Amino acid sequence: MGDLLGINQSTVAQITWCFVEAMENRGIHHLRWPTTEAEMNEIKLKFEKIGGPPNCCCVVDTTHILMQFVDPEMRFLDVVTGWPGSMSDSLVLKSSRFFGLCEEGKRLNGKKIKHSEEKELREYIIGDAAFPLLPWLLTPYPYDPYQRPRSHNVFGGFNMRFSATKMVALRALTRLKETWRIINGIMWRPDKNRLPRIILVCCILHNICIDLKDEVQREIPVDHGNDPGYRQQVCGYRDKTTSSLRDDVSLYLDCFVDRGLSSID
Repeated sequence: MGDLLGINQSTVAQITWCFVEAMENRGIHHLRWPTTEAEMNEIKLKFEKIGGPPNCCCVVDTTHILMQFVDPEMRFLDVVTGWPGSMSDSLVLKSSRFFGLCEEGKRLNGKKIKHSEEKELREYIIGDAAFPLLPWLLTPYPYDPYQRPRSHNVFGGFNMRFSATKMVALRALTRLKETWRIINGIMWRPDKNRLPRIILVCCILHNICIDLKDEVQREIPVDHGNDPGYRQQVCGYRDKTTSSLRDDVSLYLDCFVDRGLSSID
């Protein structure tokens, strides 16, 4: 832009930074966690409509730039920036304010849904195998060739629902990088202190486009490869005090399949 308009790079940098600061001050309300039960219920319903598991509140995912929490419309609900790319996904999560709020019961503490006479399904989020299995964070079942057929069908059904929901986060990450090219690739002379704030503003702009129902946004193919050389991380940690929430969700989904089959018969 500087070359196009005949403006030197230092002036362009100053203008860009003025914009970043203005967006932080005026636009941060476009990036927030739902504050009412009605807002959260709408998110849960939309996840179920796209094939996701019940009572799911958001999806957590990472890219080499940032970690973020996404709703069914690819809107960012929370963002974590500033950690080095060499840090594991699970450690970034545990270092975040979001993790602390969930552990203290200040998030994901809303309405439960009835599973059976004895059990209820609490609110939770989902993440891939790079994240730990926690009472409020569900990860997919690892593949086990020795599972009994019935168990494999139940757990496989959960993983299919999981994949459908996870695609929302993948699309959001792809759209973010493809739309705001400043964070896609190598940034010119990046300032490590300013970079997290630039990323945050790109996420705010991403949400504003969704809030304004911007029709210009095109469908962008999902980048399954993430970054060049990326290898899927696997976190083997499982909270010892965690409930059998993942099993409960799987059985809940299986019950609905059985009811559907019986009604067809």
